[in-house]
Amino acid sequence: MTAPNTSVLLIYTGGTIGMIENPETGALENFDFEHLQKHVPELLKFKFPIDTYQFDPPMDSSDMEPDMWQKLVRIIYENYDRYRGFVILHGTDTMAYTASALSFMLENLDKPVILTGSQLPIGVLRTDGKENLMTSIEIAAACNGEGKSLVPEVCIFFENHLMRGNRTTKLSAENFNAFGSFNYPVLAEAGIHIKYNNVQIHVNGERRKLIPHYLLDTNVAVLKLFPGIQEDVVATILEIKGLKALVLETYGSGNAPRKDWFIRRLCEASKRGVVIVNVTQCNAGTVEMERYETGYQLLQAGVVSGYDSTTESAIAKLMFLLGHGYSPEEVRLRMNRSIAGEITIQTEE
Repeated sequence: MTAPNTSVLLIYTGGTIGMIENPETGALENFDFEHLQKHVPELLKFKFPIDTYQFDPPMDSSDMEPDMWQKLVRIIYENYDRYRGFVILHGTDTMAYTASALSFMLENLDKPVILTGSQLPIGVLRTDGKENLMTSIEIAAACNGEGKSLVPEVCIFFENHLMRGNRTTKLSAENFNAFGSFNYPVLAEAGIHIKYNNVQIHVNGERRKLIPHYLLDTNVAVLKLFPGIQEDVVATILEIKGLKALVLETYGSGNAPRKDWFIRRLCEASKRGVVIVNVTQCNAGTVEMERYETGYQLLQAGVVSGYDSTTESAIAKLMFLLGHGYSPEEVRLRMNRSIAGEITIQTEE
């Protein structure tokens, strides 16, 4: 019987980290994760139990859907009191989406939920998977002298950096340093020692009961602006049947074309109840619609600021809010508030 609250649950969803090369075909295939110890014997050096849960069959992260987010929340909730922390092995392609969603769906979280993976399979000689896995487990189990978790939030650990999950985005399909957190400092850096950035880590006051959320509404879309975008393209997206929210990826600090048809289309959609959230196409920086006339027109059309949110976080947050049945106006208000540290609002500083 596993001792309560002294171990880590390792949840394998799929992804490159859990693949092995077929010697006959050369293709990468998922291996039975029960054999993890064979590939990572270093796991025996941990002085606490590590239990595993495997998705059957394992999933490529390109196939990760909101129902799998709900499954992860359920696994964590049902095992919450048995473990000190949780490590989720996940493909890199949609990891930032999953991390963002879990940050909203796990209310009052006071234990680490660390997502990690690798660019090379764990059975390959130069794999980055072992280091990512071992350090993620160490962070998931880390506590202070009072027994409280050092990082009680949903994070991504990759290539020596621990990042707030809803602040990350995938940067590279080639480099080991695959993720970045441009608008928020890293929570920890792993070198010879793991150095925690305690000032930036979210800490709950009094301990509260974990509240799992399962309601999500996927009637959202993303529109990325580009020079020469046609009215028919914008109109087709804004008039999608059942559309409830749109993430609008604009230029710079939240700017968009000043064409009459463009502003009119946005205004009409807003009046119909479509929530339009403005996020920048830039990796770093924040939306300031009051700064330039082009952005101010969006504000007048009913578009709300996404501040320094990533696109992944904005999408997950909208699904979360819409799933709870809030009115369009209430969703707009809540998009302008931080739920899980996903945005920085200048007036709050």
